[in-house]
Amino acid sequence: MSDNAPETPAAPVAPVRTPANNNRRTLMTGLAAVVAIGAVAYGAYYFLVASHYVSTDNAYVGAETAQVNALVSGPVLRILAQETQVVKAGDVLMVIDDADAKINVAAAEAALASAERRVMGYYSNDKALAGAMGARAADIAKADAGIKAAEAEAARAKFEYDRRKNLASTGAVSQEELTATESAYAAAVANVSAARAARAQAQAALLTSEGNRQSNATLFAGVQPGENPEVMAARAKLAGAKLALDRTIVRAPMAGVVTKKAVQIGQQVQVGTPLMAVVPVANAYVDANFKEVQLKKVVPGQEVELTSDLYGEGVKFKGKVVGVSGGTGSAFSLIPAQNASGNWIKVVQRLPVRIQLDPKELQAHPLRVGLSMKAKIDVSK
Repeated sequence: MSDNAPETPAAPVAPVRTPANNNRRTLMTGLAAVVAIGAVAYGAYYFLVASHYVSTDNAYVGAETAQVNALVSGPVLRILAQETQVVKAGDVLMVIDDADAKINVAAAEAALASAERRVMGYYSNDKALAGAMGARAADIAKADAGIKAAEAEAARAKFEYDRRKNLASTGAVSQEELTATESAYAAAVANVSAARAARAQAQAALLTSEGNRQSNATLFAGVQPGENPEVMAARAKLAGAKLALDRTIVRAPMAGVVTKKAVQIGQQVQVGTPLMAVVPVANAYVDANFKEVQLKKVVPGQEVELTSDLYGEGVKFKGKVVGVSGGTGSAFSLIPAQNASGNWIKVVQRLPVRIQLDPKELQAHPLRVGLSMKAKIDVSK
């Protein structure tokens, strides 16, 4: 072969498959398969299970705590409830000195008795004034009779005077006798005027008696003695005094646990002074703060599964959604966010969801206000 003849190209050499390369490829293929299977499984789990629930660990136990305040003033005499003590509705928590309250009750009782007697006096006065009116009417009748008698006497005296006056011109009657009859006639006329004045006086006395009776009648007209305004006002003051006396004994407004005790024996308390609080742990609820993006399907009545950090995952609480708050916590804060300023960062807000707990479960596993909870709502129903 000549040196200038073209060389025949060499055949390509096949790559050598080492065991290490085979293992790496197998691992990568397996990893890809696992990731794919995992993605499919997660997708299936999300659409079949996870999408039916929303959950949060930003949840806390709450209760409608009853604040116990002093309703009357006075020094604290006894304290019968201590911090963390479990009480029932109506149990005596403490006693305020009732000496002044008892004095006020006694004074109110005396005032009521006085009012009742005064009102009974109005009825007695009415009878007396009715009798006085009868007497004045009798005086009028007597005056009328007196007028008639005086008028008759005046007529007789005038007749005698006229007869003697006619005879005096003949000399049959002396001047002295004529003067006497004239005087008698004048006296009879005066007696008529006096009788008429007596009748006018009796009439005026009758009108005065009628006015007095009517004025007295306005004090009790239309009501029974026990319903008289004066008696009712005195009775109301007595009821108020008794209520103040009853309030010297401070009772638990509901069943629960005593907390925030802020009073000591001998302390002078005023109306409205905070004494302690009663937390109704048997009626506790949960406020779960869900993100706004989780609340699209949350409606009242949905079932909730809850766990507490106190008891752990081994104890499950069943609850129901009561409602969703009307605003976020930041909206009702003392200094709300001013997002209209233009310089702000969007933050996903949380909205409280009120969850009602089962009283039987609370009795078996008591909770306390403020404890952390985890809540998961079934939004598929």
